Order: sequence, then structure tokens, then C-alpha cells
Amino acid sequence: MAKLNFGGVEENVVTREEFPLKKAQEVLKDEVVAVIGYGVQGPGQALNQKDNGINVIVGQRKNSKSWDKAVADGFVPGETLFEIEEALEKGTIICYLLSDAAQIEYWPKVKQHLTPGKALYFSHGFGITFNERTGIVPPADVDVFLVAPKGSGTSLRRMFLQNRGLNSSFAVYQDATGKARERVTALGIAIGSGYLFETDFKKEVYSDLAGERGTLMGAVQGIFAAQYDVLRKNGHSPSEAFNETVEELTQSLMPLVAENGMDWMYANCSTTAQRGALDWWKRFRDATSPLFEELYDNVAKGNEAQRSIDSNSKPDYREKLEAELTELRESEMWKAGKTVRSLRPENN
Repeated sequence: MAKLNFGGVEENVVTREEFPLKKAQEVLKDEVVAVIGYGVQGPGQALNQKDNGINVIVGQRKNSKSWDKAVADGFVPGETLFEIEEALEKGTIICYLLSDAAQIEYWPKVKQHLTPGKALYFSHGFGITFNERTGIVPPADVDVFLVAPKGSGTSLRRMFLQNRGLNSSFAVYQDATGKARERVTALGIAIGSGYLFETDFKKEVYSDLAGERGTLMGAVQGIFAAQYDVLRKNGHSPSEAFNETVEELTQSLMPLVAENGMDWMYANCSTTAQRGALDWWKRFRDATSPLFEELYDNVAKGNEAQRSIDSNSKPDYREKLEAELTELRESEMWKAGKTVRSLRPENN
């Protein structure tokens, strides 16, 4: 494990150079990795492991859309695709990738199959960190760890097929066998991580919940909507408002940030743009900092976790979710976005 210096702060990281796929395959050669759930993270992680030569099986409810998707992806019923309980029995490493609400529901069945020496793997610290709310308390004689890709399962798979890697955090919560760190590192490499950085379960879930509600999803949608609305109220067309709010950022500027950082992106924009951005960014920071403080405090108190558990466990959750997503999809801004995307050269 290497130590990298980030502005004076040392962090433990694992790269693919120091822990190559061949080593991961050796560590996992006698394991049966059972991916439980085939929704958001399951397909990407399972397929990447499969393509990397890991003995991986999928556990999913039969006659469900996810079961059919797993079959379409090449998993064979009775060979590499099983009902959840059968997969739990066969697996030596249980990749528990159901939604947070479903993890609570299935936990009694999962716990029954966690025999001594097995490993319980998460991609989110939610169930363990908030175990007084979830009831997820693993037995003491199994390894418990996580690998959390910093992006969706779709992105993990897409980048893998492009011979790239999506960075992931990793953490060990319980080392019953003395091999937990080796096992989790091997899995992190096997699922296609670019590099792995160390954290713990609490920090992972706190940063994840804050990030999703903040700059990754919630805040960015709010900022998009605010700017778009102001432009429209001042007579700008939907096309102009969307291009200046979303399209230029996602298609032109953020790739520059990804390449070499924000300062490099600024340096590759006009001097007028540079001046405006440098004058205004601290005002946006100061305006939003209190909101981020409130958000993090709610995460740390468990309020966000409880809200997720309560809402996602209701029988009408899917219907309400679709209604909220429809509101986004049918808003003028994202209708304009659909039209703008259709006009991109690659779509014509």
C-alpha cells in the first residue's frame, strides 16, 4: 500500500500497478463471489469481475426484471444465476448490493448464511453505520468490508469497457480471518477500480450522503434550475438558457476540469470569463456553505438515513419516486435538454 501526499495530508492508496489483476485473481481463486442484487451497482460489479476471471455468481429474485437482465447479460440460471438464498449458501464472499431498504428486509436471511470465515461486502457504509436503525449487525466470525466506487454501476462498467478505471474507496470493518484487507483489495481491483483510497464505514456514508445531496446531484440540479429560470425570465430562449447553464458545462468545461483541474479550465477560457469566475466563486461558496453545514449535520445525526429508510420502505415508494422523476423530466429545462442532446453531431 502506497502513501500519497495530498497537500500535506498523507493517505493510504492502492494502485493497479502495486496490486495487479493477476494478484487479485490469485487471492480470489478459491472464493465464490455472490453478488446479491442486480440493480444499480450489481450489473457493473458482477460483469467486471466475470470478465476479470473471478468466480462470480448472481443472486436475484426469479421472474423479476433484474433476473431477466442478468440472463441477458450472460449469467446462466442454475450455473451462475440463482435465487438469493441459494446464492447466499454458495457464496464465500457475499456482495450485498441490494438497496439500503432491501438490505434491511433481507438481512435475517443473509445472516443465516454468514458461516465462519465468509466475508460480507458492501458498497455503501449505510447498513453498518446506522445499524441501530437497520438492524444489520454481522456475526463476529466473518470479515466485513466495503469497496465503494465513486460513481454509478453504469459508469463503472462503461469505464471498464474503455480500459479505464473508476476510483473507489475501501474500508475494513471487521477482520475475522486475518485476510480481510487482502480480500477487499483484491475485490476492489477485480471490479475495475482505477485506484483505491482508504476510509472507514462512517466516513464513507457521511461523505456519500452529503455528496449525493450536494454537488453530485441535489445542489447541482438546484443551481441549474435557478440559473435557467433567471435566464428565461429575462427573455432568453430555452435553447440559449440550457446551453449556457448545462450543455457548455457538461460537454465543454467539465472535461477540461477532469483533465487538469479547475485552474487549467479557467486558463483555457476567455479573460472575460476568467475575471468573472474569479470574482464570483467565493460569493457562491459563502452563500452555500451554511446549507452544506446544515446538510452534513443532518447526515451525522442520522436524519437523512432515517428519512431514506422511512420513505424507501413504503409500499407506494416506487410510484412516488416516478412522480418526482417525472416532474424533473417534464420540466422545461430538461425537455430543452432532450432536444439539445438530439442535435449533437454524434446523434445525427
